[in-house]
Amino acid sequence: MIEKHRHSSLTLENLIESLLFVAEGPVSLAQIATALDTTPKQVKLALQELEETYQQRGLQLQHIRGRVQITTKPQSSSYIEKFLGLESQQKLTTAALETLAIVAYSQPVSRPQIDGIRGVNSDSVIKNLMFKGLIEETGRSDGPGRAILYSTTSSFLQHFGISSISDMPSIDENEQKPQTTTEQDQDDHIDSIEHKNNTINNLTNAS
Repeated sequence: MIEKHRHSSLTLENLIESLLFVAEGPVSLAQIATALDTTPKQVKLALQELEETYQQRGLQLQHIRGRVQITTKPQSSSYIEKFLGLESQQKLTTAALETLAIVAYSQPVSRPQIDGIRGVNSDSVIKNLMFKGLIEETGRSDGPGRAILYSTTSSFLQHFGISSISDMPSIDENEQKPQTTTEQDQDDHIDSIEHKNNTINNLTNAS
């Protein structure tokens, strides 16, 4: 049984939904708890109930790096674009999918690391993915030069129709190690990139 919030005629689930509706972006559980005079644990439980409610609706909860927001489901994207008079999203290039796969499975990751994995300069591809809102700068590395680190965004989750990074198809840990010391290691590494690329591509087709 869902109980009403002690200071309101609405349930905690209803109040959380209201906050997420007016929020400009993803919100942390701590922020929600403070605003509603409750605990993050209670917020988490209420969010689970809200997610169940959304199973039969056109909305979903999106989780990214400990924050949550309400978004529309990807299945409705073409109708929303038509309603708003927007052009349909262009298909991502192979280079973009490859780079996006590396960021998604290795985040946070720097451009030199991405270049090292791909074997080519990724500067223009990264700029394009940032322009599309699929990746963003999330800090700097501790190494020499303090390279910028990149991670996927909430738009990435919405684009591929998943609610959190944990919903990404799993990749064998050995496949994520960029070993290039032998020809066999190089072949395995290329297979790893192709596997991640295909995984992202499959998500694109599914959405």
